Amino acid sequence: AASPWSVEDILTADDEQDRVPLQQLKLLGESEELRGLLLNPHLRQLLLTVDQAEDKSSLMKKYMQEPLFVEFADCCLRIVEPPEKENILPE
Repeated sequence: AASPWSVEDILTADDEQDRVPLQQLKLLGESEELRGLLLNPHLRQLLLTVDQAEDKSSLMKKYMQEPLFVEFADCCLRIVEPPEKENILPE
């Protein structure tokens, strides 16, 4: 039987700066906004297609032109890398 993949299978030492800590990744599962986006069948099909693609890189470039996919990506980034508070005006 094939063993499950690990992070080390897809990240090299050069990619280390792009690694998201597990604690931050867990926040994705807790996001109601992200959950709502994932209810969209079109987005689910896009994600499934990327997951199954041989050439994920070129497909990602294509999908980053899709507003729904960009909304999904932006939502994920806001969760794992919240915007800096210095640009927020005090109330």
